[in-house]
Amino acid sequence: MQPTPGDVHVNAPLTNISVAFLQSRDDFIATRVFPNIPVQKQSDRYFVFDRHDFNRDEMALRAPSTESVGGGYSIDSTPTYFCNEWAFHKDIPDQVRNNADAALNPDREATHFVTHKALIRREKLFVDAYFKPGVWATDIAGVNASPGAGQVLRWNDANSDPIKNVRDAKRAMRESTGFEPNKLVLGRAVYDALVDHPDIIDRVKYGQTAGAPARGTLNVLAQLLEIDELLVMNAIESAPKEGQPGAGSFIGGKHALLVHAATAPGLMTPSAGYTFSWVGQIGAAEDGLRIRQFRMEQLKSDRVEIEMCLDMKKVAADLGYFFNGVVA
Repeated sequence: MQPTPGDVHVNAPLTNISVAFLQSRDDFIATRVFPNIPVQKQSDRYFVFDRHDFNRDEMALRAPSTESVGGGYSIDSTPTYFCNEWAFHKDIPDQVRNNADAALNPDREATHFVTHKALIRREKLFVDAYFKPGVWATDIAGVNASPGAGQVLRWNDANSDPIKNVRDAKRAMRESTGFEPNKLVLGRAVYDALVDHPDIIDRVKYGQTAGAPARGTLNVLAQLLEIDELLVMNAIESAPKEGQPGAGSFIGGKHALLVHAATAPGLMTPSAGYTFSWVGQIGAAEDGLRIRQFRMEQLKSDRVEIEMCLDMKKVAADLGYFFNGVVA
């Protein structure tokens, strides 16, 4: 009688491989749209200048021996921010750590786990603050046919004209505010529709070669639309509760957002939005995140806890242009 495979080998965890479905940090865009402002206080005020006071033509001819025409500008000191604190933890029981196989590192894995939760929460806070109708001065709705005022033909339709739609939005914002959108945020389904749109393909097809077919990549799309930066919301979340089966879904939905975002925060620097991150707590990073590990003796466990203190604020509604449901 010959020995079976089970007689000569007992399955054991591999020490050089494990599988964890960690999304890439590049899939999360919430920190890349608007400037981050580290603040020492959890709440405070900031000043907003009236743009129209600066853009009016008020100079006048002056007769000899007369005073010049004068004017002024107003400042709104009522806007405030408040950095809410979000938190999540993972406990590491002593028995789990002491019994873990070589391929596992409970402390490292717990840190990855809680950090991932913070990334997902921040992305959803971005959607709730900025990536929905009713936030910005202009909302444009995608429709399946016969678009009217405030509507566009959905961009998955070959007869739509997304390049013109974006150009019209840029011109409208420029005329209204004096500033032009420099960032475009796309839900993943919107990006896919644009990549396959015949107008996009037609404009890049002459750049193809035998080994490299024409593709409407991020950089190509940004150049065609004359946008400094184009961001795709690739992050997903799993809707079911722990232990329940179910599929993930994209956090960003089927929308697009054009904004003017300051390259860096500063005095008298306009931006559609800012993120205020509270760094006043010991150990807090510039983005308001703080990870701590401490003993929970009553549980015979060590706790890895992440905290996130921030406020995503819409600062200038007229510096945002939102396309709602722009693909089917």
